[in-house]
Amino acid sequence: MSAPPTPSSSRPTVTEREARQVAEAAREQDWRKPSFAKELFLGRFRLDLIHPHPLPAEEDVQRGEEFLAKLRDFCETKIDGAVIERDARIPDDVITGLKELGAFGMKIDTKYGGLGLTQVYYNKALALVGSANPAIGALLSAHQSIGVPQPLKMFGTQEQKDTFLPRCARTDISAFLLTEPDVGSDPARLATTAVRDGDDYVLDGVKLWTTNGVVADLLVVMARVPKSEGGKGGITAFVVEAASEGITVENRNAFMGLRGLENGVTRFHRVRVPAAHRIGPEGAGLKIALTTLNTGRLSLPAMCVGAGKWCLKIAREWSAVREQWGKPVALHEAVGSKISFIAATTFALEAVLDLSSQMADEDRNDIRIEAALAKLYGSEMACLMADELVQIRGGRGFETAASLEARGERAVPAEQLLRDLRINRIFEGSTEIMHLLIAREAVDAHLSVAGDLIDPDKSLSDKARAGAQAGVFYAKWLPKLVAGPGQLPRSYADFHPPGHPDLSAHLRHVERAARKLARSTFYAMSRWQGRMETKQGFLGRVVDIGAELFAMSAACVRAEHLRAKGDHGREAYQLADAFCRQSRIRVEELFGRLWTNTDDLDRKVVKGVLGGAYEWLEQGVVDPSGDGPWIAEATPGASTKENVRRAIG
Repeated sequence: MSAPPTPSSSRPTVTEREARQVAEAAREQDWRKPSFAKELFLGRFRLDLIHPHPLPAEEDVQRGEEFLAKLRDFCETKIDGAVIERDARIPDDVITGLKELGAFGMKIDTKYGGLGLTQVYYNKALALVGSANPAIGALLSAHQSIGVPQPLKMFGTQEQKDTFLPRCARTDISAFLLTEPDVGSDPARLATTAVRDGDDYVLDGVKLWTTNGVVADLLVVMARVPKSEGGKGGITAFVVEAASEGITVENRNAFMGLRGLENGVTRFHRVRVPAAHRIGPEGAGLKIALTTLNTGRLSLPAMCVGAGKWCLKIAREWSAVREQWGKPVALHEAVGSKISFIAATTFALEAVLDLSSQMADEDRNDIRIEAALAKLYGSEMACLMADELVQIRGGRGFETAASLEARGERAVPAEQLLRDLRINRIFEGSTEIMHLLIAREAVDAHLSVAGDLIDPDKSLSDKARAGAQAGVFYAKWLPKLVAGPGQLPRSYADFHPPGHPDLSAHLRHVERAARKLARSTFYAMSRWQGRMETKQGFLGRVVDIGAELFAMSAACVRAEHLRAKGDHGREAYQLADAFCRQSRIRVEELFGRLWTNTDDLDRKVVKGVLGGAYEWLEQGVVDPSGDGPWIAEATPGASTKENVRRAIG
């Protein structure tokens, strides 16, 4: 065996343009299937793509419900969330019990020993177990949504599936390792290397925030392969045995929430990985990661839905018994409006999740934007609901469950939920990154026909061709944004059955707002052209409007679906009506802020802050922060720390 290659200590230096090119190359370029959300951003309200609500197969329902019953019993009898919060660790016997139950193989095909649940029932299971303790939901989600099973299912060889999927289904825990101490949402600067050496690759580098990494048996690792005579190189994905020589888990990280999360820092020093364990070709790693996340992102809103349901339960029970000024606090308008918000938003989030998940199961539509919107909207709204619950509970909402129990009151972990949910606005793409990712997809049609017009590197002849192409596209598209079914009083009449609130009016509003949003986007592109990508405030509001319109559409479709099958239809219509009315107020505010905002002024203030112009404002306080670098050194090399990895079972 030859001597292992010497790792490079230099971190890749890339320009902003190069970083964008790496991200663009990894993005799915084609739209082979219809997308409701993509059409929505183009001003086309394709209700036919989501209504009637898609339905699961009967055998999928039976298999899913049987597992949910077993999982509920396990959650109620074997999981003590207070113990996990106190000890900052999920007990080994709980993890072993989940393995025996098959919870680690929910999404894995039965031929590999998994349960073969649909996306719909996988999400229901995550919502259930996440309500028992969110750290367990994160454990199962990281293992199946982004860990080894999903990328192998989509991109693995048959030999890899036969080797690893049975292990993931029953015995092994997996983790996904992409982030590094100085690399977050900018993978072009990835420093971990994988150098080809005969039949192996040799890995060197440091990975940060490795969810499940402390207890994992198998790792999906993203590393940069240098170009060689036999390979194109680039960011590449590997399945790595966590117990391999040269791997050290150097730290188990602690966070404000999810105290049971097994998240750490992992160092690779001359770790040999068989070439047969490479997932896909060299250079395909980032595309594999992003494609995996297209449906993997649905796991986070699943747990947000579970959180909303629990918030509603506690708000209802507490507000009925807590009296102020002679009546229950729920009957005071200031509190009642918060309860209404929690109830209506929970209904809408579940509508978004179920619709997106069922479409994922059917594989009839391209749901990359829908899943991203579900993650974005779910993580933001769940935090708001948890915050409102803390406010409804008052001082008791700020008090820990253990303290409440110690003085003889019901141990309600409202403050814990607020802490646990906060990470969802950062996990798997922060809100800010999700805004940019969705915005890029939302303007894809424009960039496809007119991108060369605003690209400074394109020649005059390229720009001329792009101009002609854009002229044809916009000549057909723009006139369709002037009028539509939303202006016809009887449109969507199916959504106004006798004796029910009128949801058809809300769908007409969505149709009109979609056309208005498309016109606004076109105007912004005409105004800012190549600078459009720097207008992140504007793009974020465009995406937030689209998220509200998608949620309103899903809520109305779900309400009609429940009414048609006689399942709480009248109540569902009331909740959908309440949500749409609340959402419409937010949409109107967002439309106003597209053009009336402080974005330009904010940029000036930021330059002043960074330049030290306002340092005088910081006087009068002390800084309790410790010493040390802002970002830890991550130079490749042998570890000098104790390995804190622990195997389960």
